Amino acid sequence: MKRIGFVSTRIAGTDGVSLEAYKWYQILQRNGYECFFFAGELDTPPDRSFLEPKAHFEEPEVSAIHDACFGITTREGALSDQIHKLRDHLKAKLYAFRDHFGIDLLIPENALAIPMNIPLGMAITEFLAETGLPAIAHHHDFSWERRRFLINAVQDYLHYAFPPILESLRHVVINTAASRQLSYRRGISNVIIHNVFDFRNPNTDSGKAKMLRERLGFAEDDLFVLQPTRVVPRKWIERAVDLVSLLNLKKPRLVVSHESGDEGNKYAQRVLEYAKRFGVEVLYMGEKVGSLRNFRAVCEKEFTIDDVYHAADLVTYPSAYEGFGNAFVEAICFKKPIVVNRYSIFVEDIEPCGFEVIPFESFVTEEIAHRLEAFLDPEKVKASVEKNYALGEKYFSYEVLEELLIPIIESLG
Repeated sequence: MKRIGFVSTRIAGTDGVSLEAYKWYQILQRNGYECFFFAGELDTPPDRSFLEPKAHFEEPEVSAIHDACFGITTREGALSDQIHKLRDHLKAKLYAFRDHFGIDLLIPENALAIPMNIPLGMAITEFLAETGLPAIAHHHDFSWERRRFLINAVQDYLHYAFPPILESLRHVVINTAASRQLSYRRGISNVIIHNVFDFRNPNTDSGKAKMLRERLGFAEDDLFVLQPTRVVPRKWIERAVDLVSLLNLKKPRLVVSHESGDEGNKYAQRVLEYAKRFGVEVLYMGEKVGSLRNFRAVCEKEFTIDDVYHAADLVTYPSAYEGFGNAFVEAICFKKPIVVNRYSIFVEDIEPCGFEVIPFESFVTEEIAHRLEAFLDPEKVKASVEKNYALGEKYFSYEVLEELLIPIIESLG
């Protein structure tokens, strides 16, 4: 059980699934396992990679199949034939991946949870059923958690492969609600492993934080408010704008560290228009910010997300929904005060840990702004962020991941 194969639609860039796969990879590597990678887009070491374009959800044929399956309740026979034909192609590639690298155990990363690539999920399911190869499915979000998947013509495939029930397959979810729903809807037992961060090896300030503040026009005493998320509607960035507008700053500005991703730019424009009405300047930095905490050896962007966190004075996290809360844990590790909307997963899985933050319920008021101003007293902030860091290391560190993941692998040996 020493050669492990990760399988996903993509393992590249800074999306949440790829970043968490990288963390699992780091833990496995330091425990003596060799890791290999199968996906439609890869940033992974070339000598350990098996690139299969049809595995990517943005591949034209795969994307066309996806679009034809949702928003309707029946499908043409020709569509079924196309799905099965592509399933067979991908299954053959999975056999080739196993044989080429001598894979002992498979880790499907979200490929058996969210139906972005239906033929891939079916191919993995049949491959595991035929081979009996041990596997750990790492589920980040399920079809029932996304409104766009509710009306569909592939209920049979969703029950068959998203996720499947197999003797050799173990299931890992990232939050308590997902665990409960997976048990209730499918009768599948599972283990909760929250997203984590490497608290014992935090990145020190490279010196670029000061440069970044100066580049953006922040004086030493200006409040640098950071929204460290992608620009998508469920992030509720308008609430961060509301907060900045209520803080009576000389230069009310909000810095957003990520790009829109694959959901278009309409929401980004909407946020700009909303902010303009409140006299708040929104600075999008996504094109200039990359990550060092992924499979790429170097960051190709001018700044890293670590630089942005080091430059920030305050982090806003007003999301309506999150699968867990990567940015929250990151902000804790970088010892930044946080204003957070009490989204459901936060309430159930994070808040009970005892973090000291400024919480709000769905909308920001002047009372929240006044509480924040008092909270930002330097001595109070120092005590709070140090406490939060200790709690983060206790509950959401690499060591916690290690304690949970390695026994699952050993139990399959």
